[in-house]
Amino acid sequence: MRYLAILLLAPWLLILGWAYWAFPKSLPRTSARKAFDLVALLLAALAAVQSAVIGFEAATVPAVGQFGPSSGAIWQQVLPALYGYGACIVVLLAAMLVRHMIWRSRPQ
Repeated sequence: MRYLAILLLAPWLLILGWAYWAFPKSLPRTSARKAFDLVALLLAALAAVQSAVIGFEAATVPAVGQFGPSSGAIWQQVLPALYGYGACIVVLLAAMLVRHMIWRSRPQ
C-alpha cells in the first residue's frame, strides 16, 4: 500500500516527463542537453517516489472506534500523491529554468 498513490499518479507523471523531454522545440537538441534532460527526469522520478514514501509515513491512520475506523484514512493515500506530485513538479521546473538559461539562443 505504500506505493499505491505513486502508482496511481504514474500515468500523469509520465505525461509530464514526456512534455519536459519534448518541449520546447526552439532549444538546440545536443547530446549534452539530452544527458541533462535524462538526469533531470531521473531526479524527478526519484524525488517523487521518495516524497511519496515520506508522505505515507507522515499520514496518520485514525484510530478504530466503536463503529469502526473514523473517516480520514484516505489521507494515507492522498498525502503521498500530493508529496510525490509536488516533488516531481519542483524538480522539473528547476530543471526547465536551468535548461533555458544554458541552452537559450543568444542574440548576435
